[in-house]
Amino acid sequence: MPVSLVVTVIGEDRPGLVSLLSDRAMAFGANWAESRMANLAGQFAGIVHFQVPAENAAPLAAALRELEAQGLRVLIAKSEEHAPPAGLHRLRLELLGHDRPGIVREVSRALAERGVSIAELHTALVSGAMSGESLFQARALLIAPVALATDELRRGLEGLANELMVDIALDDKDAG
Repeated sequence: MPVSLVVTVIGEDRPGLVSLLSDRAMAFGANWAESRMANLAGQFAGIVHFQVPAENAAPLAAALRELEAQGLRVLIAKSEEHAPPAGLHRLRLELLGHDRPGIVREVSRALAERGVSIAELHTALVSGAMSGESLFQARALLIAPVALATDELRRGLEGLANELMVDIALDDKDAG
């Protein structure tokens, strides 16, 4: 049974970083299962899920840690494959509003209080179409208990949206 290695890599962005990771993965028979990568403020930030034969997990982890000599910071978490828990459903959340500190804190707190996890979160500062002002945009994939009705969560978030002066849309269609 394969072992999962979730690898986080951060360092000054430059060509070839993804190649460094994929070369090491291939050398140990690892499958590149999924990843998220971005250039944030000139830094490469990547998270990769490798599936690797159990006997190659430790050697692959050691090879990935060797990248630290090339100026990268590497963090590795190992886990066995497991099925997702039952009794949950996926939702998509979209938020747009004037940028200000605290938006992520308030929304994430409201979700956590209702037992909702954030599986994916993408945020950006975008320019307003008419005003050119800086707007905060967030898109998230949420994992919510089936017992929590989408309409109930939507009503709870609407009050927060008014407080924060942002628009929040919640959708359970095509969230899988």
